[in-house]
Amino acid sequence: MRNVLTIPFDETGNLIVASDNSGAIGMKKDDHVFVPYETVAYYSFRVAVMECMAAGGDPISVILHNFCGNEAWEKLTSGVQRGVGELQLKNFAITGSTESNFSMHQSAIGIIVLGKKQIGKMEEIIFNEQSKIAIIGKPLVGNEVIEQEDQIAPLPIFKKMSRHEGIRVWPVGSKGILSELNKMFKNKNFLKDQVLTDVDVVKSSGPSTCFISLYQENVEEEIKKWTGSYFHSVQMRE
Repeated sequence: MRNVLTIPFDETGNLIVASDNSGAIGMKKDDHVFVPYETVAYYSFRVAVMECMAAGGDPISVILHNFCGNEAWEKLTSGVQRGVGELQLKNFAITGSTESNFSMHQSAIGIIVLGKKQIGKMEEIIFNEQSKIAIIGKPLVGNEVIEQEDQIAPLPIFKKMSRHEGIRVWPVGSKGILSELNKMFKNKNFLKDQVLTDVDVVKSSGPSTCFISLYQENVEEEIKKWTGSYFHSVQMRE
């Protein structure tokens, strides 16, 4: 799992460390994308927390690195709280630090999400003839994230699917669906023309606006019921 570090914690579990960065997105005049800081923090938190959960972690805390100035802190933490609320995380701690000695011309933040994981909870992902794949959500980047928010896979759906024993989930980031598919499986490498679906498999998915789901056919109807229009089937051509 990219951007995830697994650290042995005690005899019963591990500590999962997941991270994300955001730059030139915010409210400074030299930013490339202009959005409120609540939105910046929400989507950065979204990336890191999805990575944590996909690796089998139960999120327990977030560390926020703020380079946007003191005045942005409350707005940034409000964005994180939005994600925490959507996931209904209990006893979740938020801490961090602000660079207040020097002012930057562009907005920047870093987020680290910590989670707990039971030992032996995850296994390597193997592709076989019974494997079914779907994309949940749509790959979006830049202003598309704001303009097509209704196409973004909701965090509650991701949480529900990540906790289902018959489903594996894998967030898609800036390198796109095809790149993530080839990281996901230890025994298979796909070319673009082998992946048949109605979404772009090489386009950046920005702040993990979509994710890959791997499952067996017997749970497909259940997944479709949960995901509705967010569901995009994938056919793998040999």
